[in-house]
Amino acid sequence: MSESIARLRFAPSPTGLLHIGGLRTALYNYLLARQLGGAFVLRIEDTDQKRFVEGAEADIFRSLQWAGISIDEGPQEGGPHGPYRQSERRDVYREHAEMLVAKGAAYYAFDTEEEIELMRARYREAGIESAGYGVRTRGEMRNSLTLPVDEVESLLSQEVPHVVRLKVPAGRTVQLSDLIRGDVSFESDVIDDQVLMKSDGLPTYHLAVVVDDHLMNITHVVRGEDWLSSTPKHLLLYEAFGWTAPKMAHLPLILSPSGGKLSKRNAEKMGIPVTVRQYVEAGYEPDALVNFLALLGWHPADDRELFSMDDLIRAFDINRVGLAGVQFDLDKLNWFNQQHLRSLTDSELASLGRPFVEEKGYEVSDAALESVAALLKERITFARELADVTYLFADPAAFDAKGVKKRWSIEAAERLTWLEAHLSSLSNEQWTASTIHDEAEKALLARDVPLGKVMPVFRLALTGETSGPELFPLIEYLGRDTVVRRLRNAPALIGTSPE
Repeated sequence: MSESIARLRFAPSPTGLLHIGGLRTALYNYLLARQLGGAFVLRIEDTDQKRFVEGAEADIFRSLQWAGISIDEGPQEGGPHGPYRQSERRDVYREHAEMLVAKGAAYYAFDTEEEIELMRARYREAGIESAGYGVRTRGEMRNSLTLPVDEVESLLSQEVPHVVRLKVPAGRTVQLSDLIRGDVSFESDVIDDQVLMKSDGLPTYHLAVVVDDHLMNITHVVRGEDWLSSTPKHLLLYEAFGWTAPKMAHLPLILSPSGGKLSKRNAEKMGIPVTVRQYVEAGYEPDALVNFLALLGWHPADDRELFSMDDLIRAFDINRVGLAGVQFDLDKLNWFNQQHLRSLTDSELASLGRPFVEEKGYEVSDAALESVAALLKERITFARELADVTYLFADPAAFDAKGVKKRWSIEAAERLTWLEAHLSSLSNEQWTASTIHDEAEKALLARDVPLGKVMPVFRLALTGETSGPELFPLIEYLGRDTVVRRLRNAPALIGTSPE
């Protein structure tokens, strides 16, 4: 590498909405880049035009921004190593493929799909089920290793369809020192002569990723475990070019709760969102999702679970990423979302909840909504739930049937009348949770009724529910006029009036 500064990249393909596993990969690269004081590069690997999905690239940009992952170089940001879309670098790949052919490290192959299948069929008849195009078979195929030079030149000049293949050396052990997995080795005789340039003139992933990582001075490659089997091809390419390979780390798989890779199909069966957009739409907080994903494979040196992005940058250690796949736990993610909401100020939580409150048509002042946030902060999982507690914004029109059956009676209604008469005499200055509690208790004890006996029906009359946030702070929030009105109206609405 020509640069000493650490440079890491996230290189997704725009073949669909960004997967949650892709966001974890981006996050680990970002954390390591920031921890090392280096650069985080976004590269769009869009050479597979058949799988290209309109809008997918924009979704990648949006998802990373939402998660708080800032990009130093990329298609939007620019930078000294662009272009950052592979579709704009075709000439670069062709030039480098030709360099390998000239070195004898790659070759032209003119075989048709039918000819390749006939070769495989011959080997199957001989008892070899999975013969690839490589060390064992390339000598019997139509390529520039077996054809006369003049015939090869003629085929090329006639633009006969062909590919460029890597010439994998025979009898080699390819070794990798993985930052997570330690020493890993591969035998070259079982590695196919990978296609580097396709017949349509576009590079395969394998050539493009190596060329781009080298030319963009990438120092560390952090990617999913599913790319481990491709690594020996990449290492052989680095060797063929005479380049030094970057340090590599292969992350453990994210598993479904029932085991196996968290695929779109099995995740949807279990109600687990699989794309970042789905998590945004479901109301998850970016800090919570990032916190959860960071711990989905990485274990901090202490017992902490709650991290901000800055905390993660300081604490992250690639050497503490485990080998085994990690099961996705939606309940744990929900817990993280709860914890991150609780860490917000009342004002911050109110701001998050305001769009949902307004969507339901409620007009609420900033101060009132902050009080709602304070009342509900310990009880909600998502900010949108601030708008779900309708009795905080409007008088209840319905009352919990089981609660009415269990708690309501003429006697209960009479006790509420006592409370209403006493509380209506309080001034606005006296309307605090502690004073309301003491005055309510005083009014009831004067008639030999403990406050605890009346609190359940008191809540039912005010909210229509049998449970909810702490009662007297709730009463303070509702205000004297609202409380008195609801206590007066409850008997008629419930259907039983005191005699």
